[in-house]
Amino acid sequence: MTTTLTTDTGARLPGLIGRLTGDEKHAPSAHSTVDVLQVLYDRVLRVTPDTADDPERDRFLLSKGHGPAAYYAVLAAHGFIPDAWLDDLAGPDSRLGHHPDRVLVPGVEIGSGSLGHGLGLAVGTALGLRAQGLRTPRVYVLLGDAELDEGANHEAIAYAGATGLDSLTAIVVDNSSATHGWAGGIASRFTVNGWTADTVDGRNHTALYAALTGHRPRLPHLVVARVESRG
Repeated sequence: MTTTLTTDTGARLPGLIGRLTGDEKHAPSAHSTVDVLQVLYDRVLRVTPDTADDPERDRFLLSKGHGPAAYYAVLAAHGFIPDAWLDDLAGPDSRLGHHPDRVLVPGVEIGSGSLGHGLGLAVGTALGLRAQGLRTPRVYVLLGDAELDEGANHEAIAYAGATGLDSLTAIVVDNSSATHGWAGGIASRFTVNGWTADTVDGRNHTALYAALTGHRPRLPHLVVARVESRG
């Protein structure tokens, strides 16, 4: 059974997403992520507009950066950006592009959209925090299942497992759009390299919360969020 968490920000999301027009071809990509993003920002991430530059904040990296409508809507719902920005997606004077830009959009940690780079950037971010002695912040990175077709991800998977990068949580939104696959499913590709993993209904907020907070010491963690097939 799908369980949706009712919150003030969650109630606002459909209307906020509806204000973003002009990138309809990426709408399935955006809508596949909305529940993960809501649970992360409502219940998991330790970051607010006031702490967006605090070294002790959690970091969220959107590797699945094409079709960022749900991401922009969640940022607006939580006060990182004004609601009015949503009315001018990719306009000549807009800060909101078809790919998020960390220089232009408060709360955005990386510029993304070229698939396959986010997991490596998340590994580097987690290593940088470790090198600075910052042990409290966690790094969350959201990927699409088709991104795993990109080879660079597999170096990052192997390295994070080998180094016990336990501040890292990767979330793969699985809408059955990947070209390749693995016996045992997506989780098996990570666990063979020393990750822990949970596979859950990507629309079930209770299950998502449990998985997103289910990391263990000395091991990176994976959450596979299964949603309806892109068709």
